[in-house]
Amino acid sequence: MSAETPAAGGQFTLRRQQFRAWRGTRPFWAGLFVLLSGLPIAYFPYANLQIGHLTLAMATTAGAGSLIIGVLLVVLGVSLWFQKHVRVFAGVAAILLALVSIPVSNLGGFLIGFLLAIVGGAMAVAWAPGAPPAGQLATHAAEGTGGAPEATDHDTTVIRPVDGLDAPNDLSGTNPANGANGRHSAG
Repeated sequence: MSAETPAAGGQFTLRRQQFRAWRGTRPFWAGLFVLLSGLPIAYFPYANLQIGHLTLAMATTAGAGSLIIGVLLVVLGVSLWFQKHVRVFAGVAAILLALVSIPVSNLGGFLIGFLLAIVGGAMAVAWAPGAPPAGQLATHAAEGTGGAPEATDHDTTVIRPVDGLDAPNDLSGTNPANGANGRHSAG
């Protein structure tokens, strides 16, 4: 097989292209950073490091708080992947949880989890959905699968009489054509 021979489109190529298209429609990298930030924040307070015969215990009194912060960051990362409309909330929440993790969880998982959560949260807040390709817009327009029904009267700047009557469309009763002088009567 030479470099100029096109490769056969196999199952792997199809799945990779589908994943790439899925990844492009949501804040994927922001979700990944936020998800990964929760792991060191939740893990380090419960870790016991072995250095030779010396056991270094990292257990702190805020272990439960670290676990809650870590789990929340993992959930926020997954929600950024599957519910892209919550990106601003999830990004701001990830940044706030990262700031809270500094005093609660060993400097935010030794700054690893803190930095990942700050970067991921900022990416989530900054992400904006791109414009769909021009071919996709034409496809949806031809199918008629838009959200709003088609208007019957496209010129809405001109007020037209109801039922096609040529009478003025004034329901206030203050039109001089109705015999009123422009004042409202109370009785």
